[in-house]
Amino acid sequence: MKRTLAFGGLVATAGLLAAGLAAPAQAAGRTWANDNLASTNSAALQVIKYWRGERASNFENATPYAVETKVAAKHVSKGGPSADSKPGVVPAIGDEKKSSSTSKNVNLPKTTGKVFFRGADGRPHWCSATSVQSTYHNLVATAGHCVYDTVSNKATMDYWVFVPGYYQGKTPWGIYVGKTAYTHYDYDVYEDGDRDYAFVTVYNGVLPSWEKRRLVIKDVGRLGDNVGGQGLAYNQKIGSSVYVFGYPSGSHPDGNHAFSGKTLKWSYGKTFAATAPAIKAEELQGVKSSFTGEGSLGSAWLLQYKSARRLGYLNGVTIGVSDTDGNDRYDTSVSPYFDGETYGVYNAAKNNWSGKITAQ
Repeated sequence: MKRTLAFGGLVATAGLLAAGLAAPAQAAGRTWANDNLASTNSAALQVIKYWRGERASNFENATPYAVETKVAAKHVSKGGPSADSKPGVVPAIGDEKKSSSTSKNVNLPKTTGKVFFRGADGRPHWCSATSVQSTYHNLVATAGHCVYDTVSNKATMDYWVFVPGYYQGKTPWGIYVGKTAYTHYDYDVYEDGDRDYAFVTVYNGVLPSWEKRRLVIKDVGRLGDNVGGQGLAYNQKIGSSVYVFGYPSGSHPDGNHAFSGKTLKWSYGKTFAATAPAIKAEELQGVKSSFTGEGSLGSAWLLQYKSARRLGYLNGVTIGVSDTDGNDRYDTSVSPYFDGETYGVYNAAKNNWSGKITAQ
């Protein structure tokens, strides 16, 4: 599978999945794989130094993850996602007891931000991502492409960090260095587009500064304690309404530069089943959205999002966009369908403590 965000000829398919929310159910057998990002404190410090160098910040030099934007020829395909077990949810941080609060405004979630990494071209890039619930409040979800280097076939991206609320070089809630990445075995080994998602444990956040040519690290605590964490939903019915939150950037095929990637944006719509054979995927979900491809990779799809609490259930991550009507404007975002095997990957990641980064 190539690092391609633009898919042509996504086909909506008939049929709804089992409705309703229920307690989580463990997927049968081990279907996940894990890889180290920065496995030691000294390695994590080197990551911080890369992004917050003494004289310059690679954050400001980073560009949206380079992707192909040419829309492929139309595909004719059938079928769509199907639930592999009962539907289930994991509540968000702070929302373990369900709230009935409502809001007429769309308040943007604090949990969303950018993941930064050095790509196969040796240059700094970024994607969208979000904090999710976990035992130690230290877990980030994004697209598998934003963690695993499928271009050079090296296991993971270099210098991987998550920055919630990032804006023009500012890191309001700190920088969170990735420690271990978890993905589905079929993505890790076969680059299966149906499993193009990843969950990453991160160290405590830090606010670094340079004092007399010495890097000083201030620990700011755990990710989920600072910004919260979305819940997780899987095996949900197709046709549910979701909010998509991310940092779209770049142009439509007709050249219209709709988004800058500087600020968090949202779209809203009902999911539908779709397939995209060009990316070796057969069980995808789509939602109508004008998000362009660059930067929106990894955007969070939140089911039952409560604007007043800024919390919902993560039920997808953007892995691509499509111009389905051929008018040279992207109109659809696509995500893997989150099923019981997605929960299995999440379950493998959620109980692992990362620790603090301390100066050596």
